[in-house]
Amino acid sequence: MTSYDYDLFTIGAGSGGVRASRFAAQLGARVAVAEDRPLGGTCVNLGCIPKKLLSYAAHYHEHFEDAAGFGWTVPTPSFSWPALIANKDREIARLNGVYEKLFTDAGVTLLRGRAKVLDPHTVAIGDQQVSARHILVATGGRPTKPELPGIEHAITSDEAFHLAELPGRVVVYGGGYIAVEFASILAGFGAEVTLVYRGAQILREFDSDLGATLAPEMAKKGVAIRLTTRITGIVRGAAGLTVSLDDGTQLAADSVLAATGRTPNTAGLGLEAAGVALEQSGAVRVDADYRSNVASILAIGDVIDRVQLTPVALAEGMYVAELLFGTRRPPINYESVATAVFSHPNVGTVGLSEAQARARGAVQIFRSRFRALRHTLSGRDEQTMMKIVVDAATDRVLGVHMVGPDAGEIIQGFAVALQCGATKSQFDTTIGIHPTSAEEFVTMRTPVTFLPGPAS
Repeated sequence: MTSYDYDLFTIGAGSGGVRASRFAAQLGARVAVAEDRPLGGTCVNLGCIPKKLLSYAAHYHEHFEDAAGFGWTVPTPSFSWPALIANKDREIARLNGVYEKLFTDAGVTLLRGRAKVLDPHTVAIGDQQVSARHILVATGGRPTKPELPGIEHAITSDEAFHLAELPGRVVVYGGGYIAVEFASILAGFGAEVTLVYRGAQILREFDSDLGATLAPEMAKKGVAIRLTTRITGIVRGAAGLTVSLDDGTQLAADSVLAATGRTPNTAGLGLEAAGVALEQSGAVRVDADYRSNVASILAIGDVIDRVQLTPVALAEGMYVAELLFGTRRPPINYESVATAVFSHPNVGTVGLSEAQARARGAVQIFRSRFRALRHTLSGRDEQTMMKIVVDAATDRVLGVHMVGPDAGEIIQGFAVALQCGATKSQFDTTIGIHPTSAEEFVTMRTPVTFLPGPAS
């Protein structure tokens, strides 16, 4: 039998790589991980965690304003961007240490440096070479910029987390979840924000009612949204940046944030030389068990073309650890993956969109729009939207969608219901918690539309 230095060698210490490595070690495997950047990957360092902290911070100006309606007198507040960033960095450093301790406690060897695959069982980290029975690629992805004149003057979400000062005027280019989140966050801190998007509706990958509801709500909070518009060039001058649009107008800005997409981190890993097939996007092509065409090399997380979310990478990591060293787990149900967009207001969604469901057959749509109870005293004109997509033939709930405060917290529970195959009648017989916004999901009784499904 061939002898290897390790049973599993993981390239990348982000969410998926850490989870796979820890659990593989707990199952008795000899595991090593290579990482040349801070531990925790995108989520901990340049994604979910710092973004949510900034989102929390950006809500406070509204909280101060709303307090007056509830009888509070609040002195004029002041905000320090450097203080926020310093506090955020301190928390991220703490989490980096937590991840290192996870490796130590699990008996995983951590190798600092950039790894390169030499062949199906050999990896180089600098001048060191090690062999492994299995190699797991978990290198994540990175933001990309569109090709246009002056794009070198734009930043991405990576740099946005480390700005020395808050820009006064910002143009955000894109209409996906990263774009709407940063537009909301920066506007919440008082920046003058314009979101420019080539499409006709933001969040076009989600249920159409989500983007249609979110856009006017963001506008109420000060975000100017320019749809069906492209940036044609960026020029830096003495007074800042001039952003030219394809409709002939120009915008003055202190910063341009490009949020038009991400690409898998496979460049320079040696995968193609080792025989691993990549998609045109650069993603590792894998089968249902996350194996590449080279059987000993697997890949998970944002480096493959599945669902690019931290909890999904965690689930994929668990699956791979069990597949290689334990008992095969049930396959991941990508259709029932819940997610939240931390825009202002939040978006939460799980299951099929209305369009996806209708493509499969007849559906019933239940939808409600209302002003949350807290705003009857705050005076704020913020609307909450909730929507349920139901299979008309089986009564099974296929999708649950929401725009409103704490949408992610609310949708998480309904994700469990969808995973269990809940029906609309079961929603109807569930007693709601009153008074909450969440109870609306179990009190909607009359469908707003009946859609017959595709013509046969």
